Amino acid sequence: MTVAPVTRRLGLIAAAAALLGLAACGGGDDKSSAAPTEITFSILSAEGQASSGPIWQPLLDDMSRAIGVPVKPYFASNYTILVEAMKGNQTQVAWLSAKPSVEAIDRAQGEVIARIVDPEGRDSYRSTLIVKAGSGITLDDVMACGKKYDFGIGDAQSTSGTLAPMAFLFNPRGIVPAQCFKTVRSANHQSNAFSVASGVLDVATSNTVNTVFLTRQNPQVAAQIEEIWQSPPIPESGIVVREDLDPVIKEKIRGFFLTYGQGEGAEAARQRQVLAGLNYSRFNPADDSYLNPVREMVADQQLGEARAKGDTAAAAAAERELQRLRSLREVQP
Repeated sequence: MTVAPVTRRLGLIAAAAALLGLAACGGGDDKSSAAPTEITFSILSAEGQASSGPIWQPLLDDMSRAIGVPVKPYFASNYTILVEAMKGNQTQVAWLSAKPSVEAIDRAQGEVIARIVDPEGRDSYRSTLIVKAGSGITLDDVMACGKKYDFGIGDAQSTSGTLAPMAFLFNPRGIVPAQCFKTVRSANHQSNAFSVASGVLDVATSNTVNTVFLTRQNPQVAAQIEEIWQSPPIPESGIVVREDLDPVIKEKIRGFFLTYGQGEGAEAARQRQVLAGLNYSRFNPADDSYLNPVREMVADQQLGEARAKGDTAAAAAAERELQRLRSLREVQP
């Protein structure tokens, strides 16, 4: 992957500074067993609090009232920062897409309590490949490789930006992006979309959720982009809490999400308007098992990497995990 060293160093410095700053505000493992006096809620945002704050704050205010504990947001543009923040107990609740949710479960004592449903009743979304409208670039052109195009891939922990396109598009064709494209740049969906619209990138990964928000917030930019590929359905984002959170508070949080915007009356209608701003309709009950399709994609990726390295032991382990997960699958993802 082609990444400027200076950009990488600056990104690492920013990530470290963000975590240090968050840690200075409180939190820590020594408080995990006691009832918290404040909850910090992680939110992924490409532009930070200025853009995402207004659409999330009404829900967080309602959550504060419902659980009887102040809830403050923590915005970051990188999934790794959010997972590390939960690992260190600087954040206790998070809105995460599927792959970072797996990371939070495996590395940060995370536990899924709910999953998101969109306004059309879907609890899944799709990864996409986008190009500039009118460019004439087709999927066959992209798959031909030849180091012809500048390519934008997602955050390494992004389900739709990296994992899904690798599992469903590149790996089955034996394509390694770094060997296929002229350059490869890793960034969030919004940055990649703007780069495609402006002609900085020829092709990039995105997702159908980003398309909705881009059409709503930047219709002129959205008009400069077209999709040339969609993945099979991917489990929607979920609400993750630290499993060692005070049980009483945890159940209040679970109850808040599973009842929010439900029922009749003016208050339920107001809550549904809050959800509409987030492009949600409700939160459905969920546990960690809803992420099994993502774990299957991870195992597929690990199998391909092990085979490429000639690591027979790792390949055998990945194959066993892949078969185990496939045996659990109830619906083809």
